[in-house]
Amino acid sequence: MFVAHLDTPLGEARVVCDGDGRLRAFLWAEGDRELSRFAAATSIDGDDPFGLCRAITAYFAGNIPAIDALPVVFAGTPFQNTVWQALRTIPAGETLSYGALAARIGAPKAVRAVGLANGANPVGIIVPCHRVIGADGSLTGYGGGLERKKWLLAHEARHAGTGLFAARR
Repeated sequence: MFVAHLDTPLGEARVVCDGDGRLRAFLWAEGDRELSRFAAATSIDGDDPFGLCRAITAYFAGNIPAIDALPVVFAGTPFQNTVWQALRTIPAGETLSYGALAARIGAPKAVRAVGLANGANPVGIIVPCHRVIGADGSLTGYGGGLERKKWLLAHEARHAGTGLFAARR
């Protein structure tokens, strides 16, 4: 495993990948306790052998699709993996409620379980858990804080050419 430190407009982040360049985690620096799962990771500061940091930097510069094809390893439970894969289908500049996401994966009564899986997502931004909102359109829960979630949604809406909360479903 490898870890890179990345400065973003929202603060310092950690990008964790395996030897094949597949993302394992994107964590905000203050979430370093989560990084302990990757204790054996080798620091690759100043180096970006897989282009992951370059793509994420491009995303923050306004090239939102730059992160769409980044390879991600889903290392959760089968249910979590289903939720995380579904998150990647929510277009940038749009949002989806927890209930709508539960229905999308064929588990309409599993709204709470979807929320828990969303909150356990280790690859934030690339697996866009920030695009999930409350049924009433409110911003709810985000491991990086609601201010970051608000910023990310506005950033994507601005660069995707749609309005904030365009797809309240």
